[in-house]
Amino acid sequence: MTSGLLVLLAYSAALVAFGVWVGRRVEGARGFFVANRRLGPLLLFATILAANIGAGSTVGTAGIAYRDGLSAWWWVGSAGIGTLLLALWIGPRIWRIASKNGLLTMGDYLTLRYGRSIRAMIAVLLWFATLTIVASQLIAMAEIVGVITDQPRWVGALLGGVLVIIYFSVGGLVGSAWVNLVQLIVLTLGFAIALPWALSGAGGWAAVKDVGLGSSDDYLNFWHGGSSGLIYLALLGPAFIISPGLVQKVYGAVNERAIRVGLVAAGVGLMVFAFAPTLIGMIARVHAPDLLNPERALPILLMTGLPPAVGMLVLAAVFSAEVSSADAGLFMLSTSLSKDLYKGYLRPEASDAQVLRVARLGAIVGGLLGIVLALLLDSVISSLTIFYSLLSVSLFIPVVAGLYSRRAGAIEAWAAIGTGLAALAAVRLFAPAGAPPIVDGTLIGIVVSALAFTIVLALRNKQRKGTI
Repeated sequence: MTSGLLVLLAYSAALVAFGVWVGRRVEGARGFFVANRRLGPLLLFATILAANIGAGSTVGTAGIAYRDGLSAWWWVGSAGIGTLLLALWIGPRIWRIASKNGLLTMGDYLTLRYGRSIRAMIAVLLWFATLTIVASQLIAMAEIVGVITDQPRWVGALLGGVLVIIYFSVGGLVGSAWVNLVQLIVLTLGFAIALPWALSGAGGWAAVKDVGLGSSDDYLNFWHGGSSGLIYLALLGPAFIISPGLVQKVYGAVNERAIRVGLVAAGVGLMVFAFAPTLIGMIARVHAPDLLNPERALPILLMTGLPPAVGMLVLAAVFSAEVSSADAGLFMLSTSLSKDLYKGYLRPEASDAQVLRVARLGAIVGGLLGIVLALLLDSVISSLTIFYSLLSVSLFIPVVAGLYSRRAGAIEAWAAIGTGLAALAAVRLFAPAGAPPIVDGTLIGIVVSALAFTIVLALRNKQRKGTI
């Protein structure tokens, strides 16, 4: 066993021990799901930011930057913009509704607003989609373990899956929040050390620029490069405004001020952090210009372009980022299974203890399925794109419109969800190769979903007036 793997295992064991120690005090579903609504600005900032800096924000973004250049910033930057909108727009409003009505999950909100049928449909859809989030984090962990030890993907995926399952299934949101704070400290320290060191080792910015422009004329174009750029805002912006996992963390806030302060800080943090993996991916092209798998750019740079001790520190930080995002996925999986399907639809009379048992079982099952899926999917970014696309086109319009329209009901929600998913599928299946970036399935799906919701609502309002 290599010394690098020993470092990761020791770090993983420390995370598990800390998560179990914090989670031992969790009693009841309310504590598990929303931390008894006691998250202040600091913990809310830490759990939101750490959960959003995962496989896509590190390994995935570095891979995009290695391939396309500076425009990779928009993968993480778009998440930051979405988080700011959640902080200042949707978050405080939906928190008031959740606090007033005792809501614990996004499914509770959908039931309150549209009825049980919408809750069940979204829960089933997102349960399977969310498996891709867990899988993407495990793919990234497997790439790190693979670079260190040259072991096959299943070894790293199994290690990461077991780690996340143990500490999340014990502690729920409160355990995750405290572990996220530790991970965020390690991650920030690691990248702060690695970035200037790696840039100096590559020969400075001039060398990075020369190598990048040698591969593509738009390598330094901030707005668009290759298949990357501003178009990511359509995919990631809406998803980070209404993501059930993030909204549920908002439910756990102690008050509206905590939401605004904590999430604004997290959004700004994401937008600043976005430059780190982007620059590291671009620097990696200097050290390894012929990688077959761009998503190995970050771990390979950390192993070969930095002193061993520094490289391992940052790899541990990146590994922790994947852990925190994987637990966010398990959080959504356990919530959907226990609250939205089990208690919300199958057994409304279920006790608090029964719901908590199903939640922990859901986290275990979801983690195991995530391990299997990590062995089947190709890459981090392709896995995450599946989730974000389905989330945005199915949930964005019903959630946002439900906060402002009292007349809209299940019929409007069904229309929005069905047409949005159909439009997404149509673009993915029939859009010609080489179509312009504006022909994006997620963007078109959201627009079609909004039109369907509005048209059905207008027709029903006209019908109501005609019957008066």
